[in-house]
Amino acid sequence: MRAPDHRIVLGLHRSRHECGLLAAALDLGITRIDTSFNYRDFTSHAALSRLGSGLLDRCSLSTKVGFFPRHDGTAEHSLDAARLRQALEQTNRDLRRAPDLVFLHNPERSLPGTPRDAREKLGAACAVLEDAVAGGLCGAWGIASWDPAPLAAVVDGALPAPSVLTVPAGLLAGIATLDAAQTLAEQWQLGMEARWGMSPFGGSTNSAVWEAVDARMFLQPEHRGASRVQAAFRAAYLLPPASCLLPPASCRHGRGGLGRRRTPA
Repeated sequence: MRAPDHRIVLGLHRSRHECGLLAAALDLGITRIDTSFNYRDFTSHAALSRLGSGLLDRCSLSTKVGFFPRHDGTAEHSLDAARLRQALEQTNRDLRRAPDLVFLHNPERSLPGTPRDAREKLGAACAVLEDAVAGGLCGAWGIASWDPAPLAAVVDGALPAPSVLTVPAGLLAGIATLDAAQTLAEQWQLGMEARWGMSPFGGSTNSAVWEAVDARMFLQPEHRGASRVQAAFRAAYLLPPASCLLPPASCRHGRGGLGRRRTPA
């Protein structure tokens, strides 16, 4: 087994939930895994708990709350405080442990129209996660956002500050996303260690863009011996500045895992 590498977080969106995958990650030194309340059709947490404490207890586990099941089997997003609290409690029951970190999942999807209302709604949702930390339901809380611009427009110093901010990263992340992520990090006074990047390959390492764009041109000369995908991964730490990256477990092969139906990331 290699020494732990805390710069990489193994993402389980659309990926397999099996002992072999987790054991292989641990052998490579990857000791952080990330899932969500809604992954694997809302069964990810229970599936992970069935892997047994021997593997799971060796990992730092992050998850997310914000999407909830509808009666028709689809997912809906909500920042309702009671639903968030219930999801946190169910997460603990399903995992049979408290997660190390819980993200508020894509809060921009349910913000009201006016800045004042949006600020109040976001603040109430953040307070639920802050209370969850105090109550032992999780070790820390964060924000995971695909579109941080709406959040940057309403966040101020009065809102609870997360421990971690996760946003899209890499050469395919748009300038508006990068600027908004930087603004959010500054508003919450988050240092580099609190900034995570996700989707460094924009969804797939097999995308045609990685044949057309040689990311090695962005690296220092001593690192230009890397492959194009390795170079894109290394460059993603810089756009926006991030202490670690969250690629999906399936990205090596450019396809999804064994989940039964795609759910929001």
